[in-house]
Amino acid sequence: MTTESTLLNQAGTDRLFSTVLVANRGEIACRVIATLHRLGIEAVAVYSEADAGARHVREADRAVLIGPAAARLSYLDVDAVVRAAKDTGAQAIHPGYGFLSENPELADACERAGIVLIGPGKRALVTMADKIRAKAHVAAHGVPVVPGVDDADLATEAGTGVDDEDRDARLIAAADRVGYPLLVKPSAGGGGKGMVAVTEPAALPAALATARRTAAAAFGDDSLLLERLITSPRHIEVQVLADDHGTVIHLGERECSLQRRHQKVIEEAPSPLISAATRAELGVAACRAAASVDYRGAGTVEFIVSADEPDRFHFLEMNTRLQVEHPVTEMITGLDLVEEQVRIAAGLPLRIGQDDVTLTGHAVEARLYAEDPAAGFLPTAGTVVALAEPAGPGVRVDSSLLPGTVVGTDYDPMLAKIIAHGADRGQALDRLAGALADTVVLGVGTNVDALQALIAHPDVRAGHLDTGLIDRSLEELTGWRPGDADVAGIAVALLVAERDGTDRAAEGTARDRGHPQGQGIGDDGQPSRSRALGGTPDAPAAGTWSRAAGFRLGGRVDRLRLRDGDGTDRVVTVTQATSGPDGAVTALVDGEPVTPSGPWRVTVAGDAVHAHGGAGTGGTGTRTSGGPAAYPHTVTLHRIDRAAALAAARARAVRAATGVDPEVRSPMPGTVVAVLAEAGATVTAGAPLVVVEAMKMEHALTAPADGVVAVHVAVGDRVAAGTVVADVTPADATPADTTPETVPHEENPR
Repeated sequence: MTTESTLLNQAGTDRLFSTVLVANRGEIACRVIATLHRLGIEAVAVYSEADAGARHVREADRAVLIGPAAARLSYLDVDAVVRAAKDTGAQAIHPGYGFLSENPELADACERAGIVLIGPGKRALVTMADKIRAKAHVAAHGVPVVPGVDDADLATEAGTGVDDEDRDARLIAAADRVGYPLLVKPSAGGGGKGMVAVTEPAALPAALATARRTAAAAFGDDSLLLERLITSPRHIEVQVLADDHGTVIHLGERECSLQRRHQKVIEEAPSPLISAATRAELGVAACRAAASVDYRGAGTVEFIVSADEPDRFHFLEMNTRLQVEHPVTEMITGLDLVEEQVRIAAGLPLRIGQDDVTLTGHAVEARLYAEDPAAGFLPTAGTVVALAEPAGPGVRVDSSLLPGTVVGTDYDPMLAKIIAHGADRGQALDRLAGALADTVVLGVGTNVDALQALIAHPDVRAGHLDTGLIDRSLEELTGWRPGDADVAGIAVALLVAERDGTDRAAEGTARDRGHPQGQGIGDDGQPSRSRALGGTPDAPAAGTWSRAAGFRLGGRVDRLRLRDGDGTDRVVTVTQATSGPDGAVTALVDGEPVTPSGPWRVTVAGDAVHAHGGAGTGGTGTRTSGGPAAYPHTVTLHRIDRAAALAAARARAVRAATGVDPEVRSPMPGTVVAVLAEAGATVTAGAPLVVVEAMKMEHALTAPADGVVAVHVAVGDRVAAGTVVADVTPADATPADTTPETVPHEENPR
């Protein structure tokens, strides 16, 4: 609903809103706020209790608290969002993507309140929300669709209700005419939830049962459809814009084939697969789909294309909102899609026609997630203690991050998007690779290493993409581990950073000589120093550092114990000579001389030592399926004391003697909600010991064997991924089995 009273007269005939509420969080909220400010529009943010200090709250002109951390009580609360808009005098609401962006209830509520929803009308939202309904609808308007059947079709054929108990039997009977391999998909929802690939008839009954359970739990609707599974699938989508004056145009296609669990990871525009002729045909089909529901605003029509037949395409779905990957389209067209959304919602006609759309160069986007690729991409959490985001020609960053940002597990783990544009695809990929190498987020585990490996993958460079490439290449993308030289380099950089924090002379020497320096947030909330060292012109060869680099131990021997992500303890000894012009530093790892890699930038939060660098300039870390990586890595090690070293040694002794790992670790960050075993009690294998809540789910952690339990956490404790919450000494272990090897005495233990 658009009225004169809701619009602000601006230069010429353009009429835009004076105040817009952004009903979202994270990087998309920041990105929308930036465009609103450029247009001279006041931006109102909403936030949950968990986001009180979030970047989007700081960047908005005003902000309204709408509820607790749980999304259903805040960002998904239609009444709270609309009430915030009314209370702040906002004439329009921009929903971003996710949360309420495709919710017809928000459209209804906005209409009742006299507020403009910056998005499509209710008809488009309802029609395109259901995959079965959307597919049938666009097929009737001449848009190609994947062959398939669904519950509703078969119920209509049989003259019975959709909830008939024979639904699975009918789908099984119809599967042959769809053809194997096929894909079982929930009708409602998205994001790949409930999708099951089936290659033979014998596997179909179990797949249907699994998909129905998942669909019912996730979407409240267990309706299913079967579709022909396209081999060598490429995910191609088309950006459309439509106004209230009958104009519908497309802005070319995006390639979104690099996915993990049906979630996009890398997107680019244009697609290296699509010819100019096919691009025109895709655009016509996308505009036809949008026009069929009287679409208004920015939307995306998604297609699936077989790499074997790139001139044939089939409709998948329509996303009735802005897409995460919209920046790549903006960079090749020169348009601001958020501005176009605002103008269209204000009732203005599109300023360009189809013939005015030009695609210039190539753009690629990488999604930065808070996750651990080596642990199956489980989400991570923590506080951002140091941050560096890339810049340079053709590089753009859409981010929600600030130093000190607390990243939890209440919301989607996407933190930022790194986008690069170039004259051609090769230059765009090169610029993105450089930008990822310059991306540093310390304190929270991210997928930046896996993104660098993915961009360097030969098939990606060649444009040979499909939706299964990441799954096939997981070991290659996630298998890097720090080598001895990396651990030694991190230890030296850590000692330098500590000296900088206490020795003002050393700090001044390093700074005056131009060595790179950064800051993080320490345990006390104050800035903590971090330093990049090694591989500089001042660094002699063969694993020595000069006193000129600011590292001044005064003849001390420092021994550090650092634990890597696999739970392996590494003892690093660092010694500096007391005489000579260089005051040479040597390092040993587990007693063996090592040439430290560098430079490494480090910062500390608690016992966690966060480091970035190393491999890009000579690091020795290796991949499980290859040699040294050619780009810097982000590593978190834990600094442990003698007690922790003894506990780890006991665990190793038990493993060696009994074959049982006694340590029970949390698989992801979360909160302890229950402790079910008493310390010293005898438990049986599989008995629940501790319950951790993570990602809105409870995970019971169980005993690995019969034995005596020790519990190391209490209810309410927040635990990081990999935290030992309990250990169980096997019942058949003897005292000798639990006696650890000698833990060396530490001189000047750090």
